[in-house]
Amino acid sequence: MNYDELAFFNQQLAAMLRDGIPLEGAIKQLCAGMKAGPLRNEMAELESDLSRGTPLKDAIARRSLPEFYRRMVALGARSNDLPGVLTLVADYYQHANTTWNRLKGLMVYPFLVLLVSLGLSFIISMVARELIQSSLGDWITSSSGFFFRSGIWVPPVLTAIVLLIGLAVAKIPPLRARARWRLPAFREASLAQLASAITLMLKSGTPFPDALAFASAMESDSPAAHALNNWRAAVESGQGKSAQWSQSLSPLPPLFFWLVNQGGEDLAAGFHKAAEIYQSRASYKIELLLYGVLPISVLFLGLMIVWQVAPVFQALIQMMNMFSNVN
Repeated sequence: MNYDELAFFNQQLAAMLRDGIPLEGAIKQLCAGMKAGPLRNEMAELESDLSRGTPLKDAIARRSLPEFYRRMVALGARSNDLPGVLTLVADYYQHANTTWNRLKGLMVYPFLVLLVSLGLSFIISMVARELIQSSLGDWITSSSGFFFRSGIWVPPVLTAIVLLIGLAVAKIPPLRARARWRLPAFREASLAQLASAITLMLKSGTPFPDALAFASAMESDSPAAHALNNWRAAVESGQGKSAQWSQSLSPLPPLFFWLVNQGGEDLAAGFHKAAEIYQSRASYKIELLLYGVLPISVLFLGLMIVWQVAPVFQALIQMMNMFSNVN
């Protein structure tokens, strides 16, 4: 689901609720102006359920919307401050959309370079093989031609393997979750998103242990889930003050706990500070990587070409030597 569209929808919905428009009517008006898509379909179904008298908590639970969003809407309804919660949720998804779109853009360069490298390497391999085989067929099939064959085919094979690994990490949720907590910029963005989610839950009246439990459920496929469960266990065992929490819960770094501690008794303020700092760190690292990815990608492409061209030159030299011996 498009997070930017979800954020805009909730901004408008919060404004309409503040103006006194009933929830069902506000959702119906917003859906009328939306283009067809998953969000519009889900919100139209939500409006239909509400019109039939279904409580908001039950109606939102039936929808195929992000679990975090459904939980926050239910909390907003329970606290009688749905417009305020919707505004916070809109800000959360707007920041998440901006950060993850920039990270996805960061991955476009390597993906395109690998794709171009694969196509170019395959073409060079085929042309070189046909060209040299037509002139040095016996040499190609001999043991001395093994280095030529491996030289022209290793680059496309390696490039294809790297590309497949990258696609697997991007498409398989458990692999994607683990990579997200280990790669620079992605790790900082994950910490910022985690801190923002906990901040939002605390501001909406969720007890801290419950917020940690839900955050752990959100990160169920990642290494952060175990750390969050241990953190919750420590809080429930009586370590309620931030100074008592362990600062070695990998992959949560000591800096994260230090920033949370700055809020003192106001945990929401501490997590908000951590979210801001890690959002800035993620943006900074994204900028650094954007400047570094392009030249590294060009260098990689150049190395692949050199790797393949070298055996071709070797074959040409062999062919020239054969002609010299004949003469």
